[in-house]
Amino acid sequence: MQSIKNDHHMFFLFTLLSLMFRAQSVAASSEIHATARSTYSSINIGAVLDLNSPMGTMIDLCMSMALSDFYSIHSNYKTRLFLHTASAEEELDVASAVLEMLKNQEVHGVLGPEWSKEATFVVELGARAHVPVISFTAKNRAFSRSPSPYFVRTTPDDLYQVKSLTAICQGFEWHEVVILYEDTEDGNLFVSKLNKAFQEVDIQLSYISAISTSAEDVYITKELSKLMTKQTRVFLVHMNILLGNRLFDLARKAGMMSEGYAWLITDSLSNSLTSVETSSMEGVLGLRPHVPKSKNLDNFRAKWKRNALLRKPQSEIMELNVYGLWAYDTVWALALAIERSLSPGSDLLESSQGDNRSDISNITISQFGSRILAELLYTKFTGLCGEFKLVDGQLQTSAFEIINLIGTGYRTVGYWSPDGGISSKLASTGESTYSTSTKELRAIMWPGDTLVTPKGWAIPTTGKIKVGVPKKSEFTEFTNIQKDPVTNQFNFSGLSIDVFLASLKLLPFKLEYEFIPYLNTSRDLNGSYDHMLHKILDKVCLVSKTYDFVVGDVTILANRSTFIDFTLPYTESGVVMVVKNKKNIDMWTFLKPLRWDLWLTIVLACIFIGFVVRMLEHQRNNTNTGSLTPNEQPFGLFFWFPIAALAFPERNMVANKWSMFVLVVWLFVAYILMQSYTAKLSAIFTVDQLNFAFSKDYYVGYQHASFVHEFLINELHLDASKLRSYSTIEEYHDAMCRGGKKGGIDAIYGEIPYMKLLINRYGSEYRIVGPTHKTDGFGFAFPMGSPLVSYFSRAILNVTQGATMNVIEQKNFGPGYPADQDSISQESPSLTAYNFGGLFIIILSAAMIALFCSKTSIGQRFTAMISNCCHRCSRFLNSSGKESRVHSLSYRDATGDSPSEEANESEENNRNVSHGPGEVREAEVDVADISARQGEVHESNRTNENAASAGTSEIQLSESSNMQQPESSSSENA
Repeated sequence: MQSIKNDHHMFFLFTLLSLMFRAQSVAASSEIHATARSTYSSINIGAVLDLNSPMGTMIDLCMSMALSDFYSIHSNYKTRLFLHTASAEEELDVASAVLEMLKNQEVHGVLGPEWSKEATFVVELGARAHVPVISFTAKNRAFSRSPSPYFVRTTPDDLYQVKSLTAICQGFEWHEVVILYEDTEDGNLFVSKLNKAFQEVDIQLSYISAISTSAEDVYITKELSKLMTKQTRVFLVHMNILLGNRLFDLARKAGMMSEGYAWLITDSLSNSLTSVETSSMEGVLGLRPHVPKSKNLDNFRAKWKRNALLRKPQSEIMELNVYGLWAYDTVWALALAIERSLSPGSDLLESSQGDNRSDISNITISQFGSRILAELLYTKFTGLCGEFKLVDGQLQTSAFEIINLIGTGYRTVGYWSPDGGISSKLASTGESTYSTSTKELRAIMWPGDTLVTPKGWAIPTTGKIKVGVPKKSEFTEFTNIQKDPVTNQFNFSGLSIDVFLASLKLLPFKLEYEFIPYLNTSRDLNGSYDHMLHKILDKVCLVSKTYDFVVGDVTILANRSTFIDFTLPYTESGVVMVVKNKKNIDMWTFLKPLRWDLWLTIVLACIFIGFVVRMLEHQRNNTNTGSLTPNEQPFGLFFWFPIAALAFPERNMVANKWSMFVLVVWLFVAYILMQSYTAKLSAIFTVDQLNFAFSKDYYVGYQHASFVHEFLINELHLDASKLRSYSTIEEYHDAMCRGGKKGGIDAIYGEIPYMKLLINRYGSEYRIVGPTHKTDGFGFAFPMGSPLVSYFSRAILNVTQGATMNVIEQKNFGPGYPADQDSISQESPSLTAYNFGGLFIIILSAAMIALFCSKTSIGQRFTAMISNCCHRCSRFLNSSGKESRVHSLSYRDATGDSPSEEANESEENNRNVSHGPGEVREAEVDVADISARQGEVHESNRTNENAASAGTSEIQLSESSNMQQPESSSSENA
């Protein structure tokens, strides 16, 4: 009972004080108004607020105090701002109130309204009446179809808050964010700015949830449950304090205010935190405009609390926040602008009230409003919120405070400024470097009472991760799906699966997963790989997600990266062409280095050289027993003398200097031919086997349902009719064996991992030729911006660079699988006896012919017949040569040639002693004739005659004793 009495006393006291305050206010207002009418110029300014809301009541009190404080300090000013306040809740009520002020009260400026949804039509009215509309709550300029110069915002633009939020997400390395916002025009504009800023720094909006102010708790709970199934654990909330408080209370009940979650709130919530219970928001990080501390601010807060206490019994009032401070500074700025724009005694107000009215709405067009606007845009002073300065029609932004909610209060952990970025304290002077590092912030208490910064993502708590695996009927070495008939469960194996399992062991966290095969009712691949990848597309719930990510032989391509994120590749990259090794080597390959016309030319050249040397040497008799001259075997050497000169270079083949000249040139030509033949033959067995000239007429094979088909058409511009698809290595091999002309193919285009399997199975039958067309190999596919990508990429890097990868390859591809492309065997097959079978046939044939001619009676008779014919031809040529020689000597004597030269020729002729006695006697006659003409060489001729006689006797004895006597015996007797 005592407490009830005390309550009644307190209520009576508050009522009495309120009545006294209202009486004083009315009296003061009447006095000021009456005085203004008689002494000062009074300027009517309208204000539209929702006086039935705590926010409107708080702002109205601040504006009233601003007028009182301003004119108490500037009592000497000749103008007075007279405020006409109208209360309006709905949008139509706001428009009606402003229209009434413009028509009847002829205001020259409008303050308010509170929210952006009500400001659109008010801005249009202000533009028609040339009256500035000043808002201290709106933070977006897009309120009319075209920007209005009469719209002024004494609040900082949301763009700066967006930049500060972006810097915080960058600093904490959060790459995905979920946005929950109030479904209003202001909220939509804010999300649009935020999405644009996030995209510039590669931050994804993984989900956007618009919640109406009238949304029931059931709907909000359903949205929160949907968010719990996603990986993202960073939530940004942009809504009013009442809706935000409901949201966080439901999030706490759903268990989303625990460790691992991160919550960010904008100033739409943080500016009003003192008005509600914030225990459900513990651990939340928020932003709010920075208001510097000052003595004037402290005095105003104390005074405002006293005045608010007097108003509370009649109306609910919100605690003082930055919106009230902005309203206070706005009234001051407007009063200063009015004073500067109107001199005392001016009749501008009266002249503006004539017939200057708008034909559209019958609104008085203010001639004073534009002057107030001009002065307001250049007004500068230090207000309660710091420096008041308008830039481009809006308040210049100073900085934002980063606050951390703890218990029922909050504390400042850092700041963000447009110039310096994130910092632990604001720099007063000097240039600063923009920073996004959150290391400068003080310790933050995150949800769950932990100091550990949330990583921004987590594995969904509802079920296991769904891993899609493509079902393949070909190249099952990469992914192989078999159904167990006993358990009716699918078994998964292959290189891709083994790499995934090896990577799981290297992740810093445990991942619960389940494989889901991508197949149709026939247990085959259910469409293309691109169709499979779209099953993991989950952008703002536009497409239902079937898989969380995909593991398989998925090629990393540029067009796929537009909607999918890939890990680092775990296989080699590139598309190559594979062809069969050439099989055009046979037993007559040694003839192929030279064409038939060159072989014929060489044979004819040998005969010609033999003939020339025979003509040059037939005039001389070689006394050197170690020589092989045409005179010894005259006709046979026609054909093989040039070859014998190559085979027996140590023998004295010729005596004539011109013959020597011809042979030197012939040897030069012969060596060039031999070297060219050797090089070309080597190329046939080596280089030519590696060369492959691609033709547009060739048929090309590719893997079925692979991107290579589009690559061949779009990039290599091959004819689609020349392309044939295959599924297995066996089909490839069969088609290559048949060739393009028989329904097969002439070459294969495929990715390196597949082609290595083909070469590994069939060895040296195939080889890779041509350039490697760049691709990025096989990788795992994840949704765009998935945080798992970086973890799996690091794990794959460790797997592929270690010995584990070799074990996995040997397990799935078999022993001997090449570890890299350079180790793929491209060697030509070893040379065999068959390759040179033609040479051995020629040698064998020559040997058999020699045995036949020397050891059989038929061969001997045939050989004797051929020898007799050659001997007769040789004698015929020798007799013709002697007549020409005598004529030559006679001619020389008549022309006066030197005796020494003639003697030398005689001496050379005496060396060419024939085996037959007839030939010796002919030589003696020739020598005698020559000696008779040349007296200077009688002595030499007698010596030669004796030598000739001795030689003749010896030859005759030799012929009688042994017709097969070697040539060397004749030389020794001589």
